[in-house]
Amino acid sequence: MATETVSIPRNEQPPVPAAELGRRRRGGRQEDQQARYFLAKDGSSPEKPELGAEAANEGEALIRAFQTKSGLLYSVVVYKAEAEIQGGSPTLVKRLVRK
Repeated sequence: MATETVSIPRNEQPPVPAAELGRRRRGGRQEDQQARYFLAKDGSSPEKPELGAEAANEGEALIRAFQTKSGLLYSVVVYKAEAEIQGGSPTLVKRLVRK
């Protein structure tokens, strides 16, 4: 099985305290509810992310990531690209894939 590394741009925004994350999520955004949380694999970095063990929820991921050397965790949301025809013209849209 071949693996592929994908480059993800660094997030240059300051970190958000966990307490604020919880407050923001209460709005019920669909993507937040479908996110999966993974710890970073040993040797992983934001420049070359590699997914390690999956956590059951965001709280568990935060605790387990804090206990690791890197402190990194990844949040993954899965979408499917589909074509939608509007007025005879195809438009590409992303649809959220449910767990």
